[in-house]
Amino acid sequence: MRNLNAENITDAVIEQFSGCKDERLKSVLNSLVSHLHAFLRDVEPTEQEWTDAIDFLTRTGQMCDDKRQEFILLSDTLGVTMLVDAINHQTSNPQITESTVLGPFYVADPPEAGQGDAIDWGVEGEPFFVEGRVLDDQNKPLANVVMDVWQSDSEGFYDVQKELDSASLRARFKTDEQGRFAFWTVTPSPYPIPTDGPVGKMLELTGRHPYRPAHVHFMLITEGYETLVTQIFAEHDPYLDSDAVFGVKDSLVRDYQLRTPGKAPDGRDMQTPYRYLKYDFGLKAS
Repeated sequence: MRNLNAENITDAVIEQFSGCKDERLKSVLNSLVSHLHAFLRDVEPTEQEWTDAIDFLTRTGQMCDDKRQEFILLSDTLGVTMLVDAINHQTSNPQITESTVLGPFYVADPPEAGQGDAIDWGVEGEPFFVEGRVLDDQNKPLANVVMDVWQSDSEGFYDVQKELDSASLRARFKTDEQGRFAFWTVTPSPYPIPTDGPVGKMLELTGRHPYRPAHVHFMLITEGYETLVTQIFAEHDPYLDSDAVFGVKDSLVRDYQLRTPGKAPDGRDMQTPYRYLKYDFGLKAS
């Protein structure tokens, strides 16, 4: 513990964790220290650069509250979230829906809604009807699956970014006995992730754009199956190949079909054009 230098300090720090009785925690911390110290030896930051890094992380934490999670945004934009997702959700079964990032705007316990309800409370936009089924890996329907849905509006804003009286464009459904779900919403648009914080400054300084392709978020939860967090993206969106958070997968890209006025799939008489998406989700047994 004396006369430490750039070559022997890593071993000294790791030795201090030798008494940790949680073997997983000890392993994680040892690896963290080893890689962090190796990174510092590689880039050789000045003391001012390290102070700036600490300040960046401090400001990132200060941007977090019950409506915004700047650390998730940082994780997303560095590709860390998708790497963790890839490590934890590997499957070769094409019947299983691929997962992707949760994003910084998920809100727990959203308003409950019924089959076919509209969730565009207090917002306007192009009507969008979404329906489908939830199945197991044998294509059998799963009833009573809890499905949380959330999305941006047609201008690219989530409800928590606006001064609304209540939640909008987010809701909780349950699948019926045939595993079906359906709801009306508005067509989402591409949008920039929040750029008014340290993550936005990082993107600006590195010449990256902040845009995400249009999508709808889904979280599916039911006993006996892995929770699925995913998004369904709009085909032909200009940002599919440069998503700021690296979340796009081919299997999650679908045509948001433009349909003319007339009878909608749920029987509603539409007086204006609307969009339509049908997507079946496959869950993996836990």
